[in-house]
Amino acid sequence: MTAINVPTRDEVSPANQAIFDKLKSSLGTVPNLYATLAHSEHALGNYLAFQNAKSTIAGKAREIVNLVVSQVNGCEYCLAAHTMIGKMSGFTDEQILEIRSGKASFDAKFDALARLVKNIAVNRGHADQALVDAFFAAGWTKANLVDTIVVIGDKTVTNYLHSTTHVPVDFPAAPQLAA
Repeated sequence: MTAINVPTRDEVSPANQAIFDKLKSSLGTVPNLYATLAHSEHALGNYLAFQNAKSTIAGKAREIVNLVVSQVNGCEYCLAAHTMIGKMSGFTDEQILEIRSGKASFDAKFDALARLVKNIAVNRGHADQALVDAFFAAGWTKANLVDTIVVIGDKTVTNYLHSTTHVPVDFPAAPQLAA
């Protein structure tokens, strides 16, 4: 297997060096998966613009999408990162594990979101209409549905990048789900 390195600041373009500097000042580090995007002249900037675009799916709701999709796609990197971010967002360890399984029994609205996201991710976009109906019945809007699908796409990009490159995970490992 060809190893894909995590590029250093000196190995990337001047435009990506500026992004590295910005990430380092805001996060204290450049996460390995972001750095890996910098092998491309444009991918890191494009991805960060996509990830940081305005959305009706933000905060805890976004972390639900990130955790569910990363679990479905088996991305150990994103599971580690979003377990940490999920805790910072206020989810407990138990809630994070439940979310990763595609449920959120502690909140009816989040449960409808988690169930739909898992169904969409598992079925590659072919959602069960009953879960779409339950999503709307829980109080989500058409805008929320569209934005949820965009966030699924966002997370799928980084899941696939890690699954293909196998760059080292630089976050504490996420616990395994019980079988």
